[in-house]
Amino acid sequence: MDNTQNKDLILREKLAIQRTILANQSTFLSFLRTSMYFLVAGLSMKSLLKIESALSIQLLFFGCSFSLLTVGTVNYFRQSKKIKESEIHIGNYKKEHLE
Repeated sequence: MDNTQNKDLILREKLAIQRTILANQSTFLSFLRTSMYFLVAGLSMKSLLKIESALSIQLLFFGCSFSLLTVGTVNYFRQSKKIKESEIHIGNYKKEHLE
């Protein structure tokens, strides 16, 4: 391969990592949005339902909201770490083939 093809491969790899970073952010925002839906549902549950178990249902929604937020945050940072580790391979590829 000549030098131009190597640069194209490196560019494609960098763009693929950027897409992966954006997908990771989008996934985190989806977890955050769903967590907020459960939080709002929990906040409105007590005023919507005039039953004895409304507080239990409200706490269940709060628990789901907190769980989703926790899982989403852990997932985001775990995937971010994996993405950063994969960037090293591009640098090694660049050093090997461009010298």
